[in-house]
Formats: sequence, structure tokens, C-alpha cells
Amino acid sequence: MSTLKTRMKKEINHITSDALERAQQTLRNGDLIGLPTETVYGLAANALSDKAVAKIYTLKERPRFNPLIAHFPNAAEAQKYVHFNEWAKTLSETFWPGPLTLILKKKEDCGISLLATAGLDTLAVRVPAHPIAQLLLQGLEFPLVAPSANPSESLSPTTAQHVKRSFPDLLVVDGGSCTVGLESTIVDLTGNIPVILRPGLLTKNDIEKALLLTLGDKAESNVIKAPGQLKRHYAPSIPLRLNIKNLHEGEALLSFGPHTFTARKEINLSLTCNLEEAAGNLFAALAELDSSQYKGIAVMPIPNDGIGLAVNDRLNRASA
Repeated sequence: MSTLKTRMKKEINHITSDALERAQQTLRNGDLIGLPTETVYGLAANALSDKAVAKIYTLKERPRFNPLIAHFPNAAEAQKYVHFNEWAKTLSETFWPGPLTLILKKKEDCGISLLATAGLDTLAVRVPAHPIAQLLLQGLEFPLVAPSANPSESLSPTTAQHVKRSFPDLLVVDGGSCTVGLESTIVDLTGNIPVILRPGLLTKNDIEKALLLTLGDKAESNVIKAPGQLKRHYAPSIPLRLNIKNLHEGEALLSFGPHTFTARKEINLSLTCNLEEAAGNLFAALAELDSSQYKGIAVMPIPNDGIGLAVNDRLNRASA
């Protein structure tokens, strides 16, 4: 986490009072905004309003069975809506604010839109670290739901420009490039043992070290309890071919580290084979290569260690 904290210090953290007030008033009016977080840009709405949440599903063309993550300014606010257990207390104290989402049992009559929870008795909760997200949340009387600000199944946005490309009429708060660049790690705390449902910057080892236990294996289930569990997700508009050993004619190249391939267009996720750097560059690189002038995107192998697990999770879903 030390590298993340170093990067966070460099993050754009200024916003004018007029822009902040306009964004907050837009949300109070039941409309949507593009919200910067340290992971990716979110499509934010009042989590307590069915009408506002419905606008997210409509704009993204998102399946209604796919639940959303509720965002709070701090853990105390989150505890008003969900039942915290000892695992949640430990993880929130260790990693919040930050790129970690917890699945917990929601409180009865908590007020969170049933659309946001897809009718489940659980709720995904997070406290983002981005300073602009924090400013917005601290000035609101309600939590926000904020899935990635892109059409469903397409590439997640890591800049305000990515969001405007998909939703030109949306009010987007520009918070600079996202420092993490991958969606948050999601940990389900509602079973007998914690389970990671979606890998992210925080790895299995990070979670196990904090909880002093071994995490359970992800169970196969037809119930979608959190975002990022659909087989196809985070996908460009052209084919993606993984773990390549050769290049096909007309393909763009998403490379990792030194190599001998020669492509018409190439973006290297990390010349020094730094997996954290690769994760931060992934969605922006895929967005740049996602063009009809190429027959597809060829992706070099990425080590399946640490945050490499999260990178490969996104790539596998993008290629499904």
C-alpha cells in the first residue's frame, strides 16, 4: 500500500466551491454525475432514491440483477446501513479509505434502494480515498452508488475524458487520472469465512495478513452479489487475444516488459515488469488500442501473482 499512498499525494485534490456545489446539487436533484475515485470514475447517484438509481441502470444499459456499491465518507456512516462484524471492523480500520469493498448484511429498512442491492439482503460498501470523492460525500446527506461510468460490459474509465466520450451530456467532475486504475477488491464477509469475489490492488495476501486467517475459495453460485462477477465485462469493442506467442496481421499489441514483437501499434503496460504500474495503465491502454483500424488486440502474458491476478481477471472477462 505504500506505493499507492505515495501516488495519492500527487493526486489532483482541488475543486472550486462552485463546482463542488453544482455537483452536489445535481445529485440532490436526483440526477447523475461522473465521480472521480482512486480506482476508476464512477457514475454516481443518490443511493436512497429509486428514480436516481434507475437512471444509472438505464444510462449504462446495466442488467438489473447486477448490484451496485454504496460509497460513504467514513466507516461510521457505512455502519448506519449495514451490520459490521469483527472482520469488517478490522478491514475498514486497516484499508479505508481505499480500494476495498465489503459485502455485509444490510440493516432492515436501511433506506438503500432495492434496485441498488438487486433485491438482496446484502450491500456492498466502500469508503473511497480520492480527495474529491471525499469532499462530495462529506457534503451530502445520503450515500452514493457509483458503478464505473461506462456502458455495461465496456472498458472502465480512468480519466474524465473517457467518461465524456461515453456520456457527453453528463456532468463530470475532473479529478485527474485514477491512481489505482482497477476497480476495488471485493470481499464477501457474510459467510463462515471471508471470500474475495473480485480481485484488485489489495491482494489475497493483504487481506489474510490483516485478518490473520486463510480466506475461503470463491464458491460457484448463480447469485450475483457484487459487481464484476459477470463472465463478460470490461471489454473493448474489438477482439482481445490473451497470452500470445505470436502476432496476427492487423493486431495492435498490449505488451508487458521487454520483448521482440513488432506491431503497427503498441502500448507497454510496464517496461520494467511492474505489476502495480501495469494495473494502473490497463484500462487507459485498452481504450487507446480499441479502434476499428485494428483487427484485434494481442496481449502478452501477465504474471498471475499479486495484483497480476486482478489484471488477468479483467483481461479474461474482457476476452470472454
